[in-house]
Formats: sequence, C-alpha cells, structure tokens
Amino acid sequence: MDFRDTPEDAAFRKEVQAFLVTEQPSRDGDEARSAYQAASQGGPEAMDRYQKWMKKLASKGWIAPAWPVEYGGAGMSIMQQFVFNEELAKARAPRPGGIGIAMAGPTIIVYGSGEQKKEHLSGMLSGDVIWCQGFSEPGSGSDLASLQTSAVKDGDDYVVNGQKIWTSGAQYAQRMILLARTDPQAPKHKGISYFLLDMKSPGVTVRPLVNMANTPGFNEVFFDNVRIPAKDLLGEENRGWYVGTTTLDFERSSIGTSVAQTNAVEDLVLFVRGRGGDLHPTLKLELAERAIEAETARLLSYRVITLQNRGMVPNHEASAIKLYAGELGQRVASTGLKLAGLYGMLDGRSKLGPEHSANRYTPNRGKFVRSYLNAVAGTIAGGTSEVQRNIIAGRGLGLPRD
Repeated sequence: MDFRDTPEDAAFRKEVQAFLVTEQPSRDGDEARSAYQAASQGGPEAMDRYQKWMKKLASKGWIAPAWPVEYGGAGMSIMQQFVFNEELAKARAPRPGGIGIAMAGPTIIVYGSGEQKKEHLSGMLSGDVIWCQGFSEPGSGSDLASLQTSAVKDGDDYVVNGQKIWTSGAQYAQRMILLARTDPQAPKHKGISYFLLDMKSPGVTVRPLVNMANTPGFNEVFFDNVRIPAKDLLGEENRGWYVGTTTLDFERSSIGTSVAQTNAVEDLVLFVRGRGGDLHPTLKLELAERAIEAETARLLSYRVITLQNRGMVPNHEASAIKLYAGELGQRVASTGLKLAGLYGMLDGRSKLGPEHSANRYTPNRGKFVRSYLNAVAGTIAGGTSEVQRNIIAGRGLGLPRD
C-alpha cells in the first residue's frame, strides 16, 4: 500500500476539509455513522436536519460522488470517493447515504429504463425522496432467497401480499426497493422480482419497532393486496435476485466505520483524562488494546481500497473488515461501560430535571450505555458475523462451509 495521496487527491482532500470547516452541522459526537441511519433513529427533527445537510452536499455534487456525471454524480475516482468518506468520518460530519444513494440509485442506473432513471434519480440526489429496503422477512434473513412475500401479475399491475421486517426508515420513506416472489414454482433464487414500490400505495402498513436502545430505527411493513404498476418492475420478471445482488457502491472499505472506532477510543481517553487520569492497570491495558485494534481496522480498510484502486474486486477482504469492525464496535462500547462504572448504565434521558440523580450522575450524557446497546446490531446488520466468517473461510481460505 502507498499511504501517500497523489497531488490530485491531496488537493481534493483539502477542498473537502475547507468545506467542512464552514458548512458542517453541529456535532454531538455520534455522527460518524451515516446521516441517514442517525436520522431514521432520531425522529422527525433529525430527519429534517439530514435533508438540509443533503442539500448542502448536493450543491457540491457530493450526494452521490461516485455516480457518473450524466446521472447527477460527481464522477469521482475510487480514491477520491475514499478520501471524501474518510474526511467526513474524521470530522464526525454526517455522511450521505441511505438506501436510495447506496443501493437503489446504483441499481437503477444499471438495470433501469430511461423512464425509471428520469423518475427516481433526481429525487435521491436532492434529498427530497427517502428510500427504504424491503428485503428481510421474519423467516428470511441470512437465507434471503427463501422470502415468501408474493407478487401476482394482474393485468398491468402486480398484487403484493406479505410482510417485511427490520426495515430502517420505513416510517419516513416515500419509496421502497422490494423483493417479492413472482414464481412460487421456480427454484428459490429464480422466482423473485425486484420492484420500486410507492409507500403511499393503498394496503401498505408500517409499524415501528423500538430497539433495546429505545430508538425507533426499524419497522415492520405489511402488504395487503398492494398494487404495483408493471412499470415499477426493475429488470426482468423472475430475475430480481440477480438485480438485488448488484452493487455499484464504491464504499466497501468501511473507512467511515473504522474512523468511527478511532474517534470512539479517543473519546474514552478524553473521558479518563477528564476524571484525573487515574485508572486501574487492567483498564489501561484494555484501553490500549482498543486503540491498537482501531488502527488495525483502519489498515484493513486501506487494504480494501488498495485492491479497488488496482481494478480488483474485494470479496473476502471486504467481509474481513466488516466482521472485524462490527465486533470491535462492541468491544469499544464494553470498555466504555467499564470505564464509567455503575453510573455508565444511566442513559441521561430522564425527564426529572438536570439535578435529579438519574441525570446528574450520568457520564457523558448517557452515551456509554446507548453505544453499548446500539453496538449489538453491528454484528447482525449487513450480514451476520456467521455469514462473514463463512465467506472468509470459503472464498478466502478455501475451507468448506459451516
């Protein structure tokens, strides 16, 4: 790996840094994750801030920087995309993302008709249209191809019945990328179609799910004879599985997540120093281990981006950083709780007033316990740790599947 920027990449890095100095929204220390994720878990006000920030980035062409220019992107190189994401993460600025930019848009660019591109891409870039992902079902998670939501052709429409779950941001979304079974007799991977669903369609019901951190990030979505026009079928009927596995998202390096872990460790160090720096030797060693692990995560991210920059397609390498960073997030959060002691279990959101003991003795406004609870999802979302280990074993080490 060459850790040095080219002159062009160095100039672009300075441009991004200068933009962030003047335009970055206020921070609360938790925004190294995607702005969309934070917004979908933070309520209407957070979603409003997300859309305003998207419009600022849109003015620079940075909403979808890796998209081709003809579709409204900035046409950035792989390394420029990496630099952009790295600098936003370092500054703890909200990163653009969401299902529209990361998944729906790139897939429509590849498989969509001219009419579909014209109808949907501009709304993603402006931040005016929020998308969600209708893939997982109560009985179909890691084995997604076993999904049972049905779509039956009826004239110029498809009639959809079934249920989706763990649908982030569905309570705000205007559109959904939806996988549904159109041929129940075909092998499970070959009878699925891919739809662009209008969430305002009659028969769509969204039910929020509150997670253990008391945030409504996920939803259940129910379909009761929902009619989807045939024009909203993306790609060929019964070929939706192959459409769904398409990914043109250049950000597979997880640099944002890796930098977030470094930021989290730095926050723990500042917390200890703020309390006088007196720490049990065992906890000192644990904190040092977290710092080393965060640096390891960053280097794994650099490995992935180096492969991409050479024209190679990261496979098990991307799974390795996803697995490592997800489990590291849980270890960092656990260390935070240990540093805070028993008071670390208070979340600081009591409505009893700032002088009440529930709030007065809460370290870092309850960030430690919320980070701990939210970190659980890091080894589930985007492919469980078990799935990632199977990919690494089979494709990276040539071992048989578990």
